Amino acid sequence: MSIVKYLIILYNFIMISYEPLFKTLKEKNITTYTLIYKYGISSATINRIKNGGGITTTKLNDLCNILDCKIEDIIEYIKEN
Repeated sequence: MSIVKYLIILYNFIMISYEPLFKTLKEKNITTYTLIYKYGISSATINRIKNGGGITTTKLNDLCNILDCKIEDIIEYIKEN
């Protein structure tokens, strides 16, 4: 791995993971397309989630309501080593 790629990975270390969201979506057979076109979640929000960016607590609340799940089914905290 090049040093530049390694530094980018370190710089972009994400402490909040949306991996539980993707598991929940799969379990409930809901796609990101459905979130956008049926439930009105913006494609920009989906893009931020896919890239590990931040979203508001309002959007987290919306996702919990849409998916009828708990916050831990959407995000998880990953402690930095």
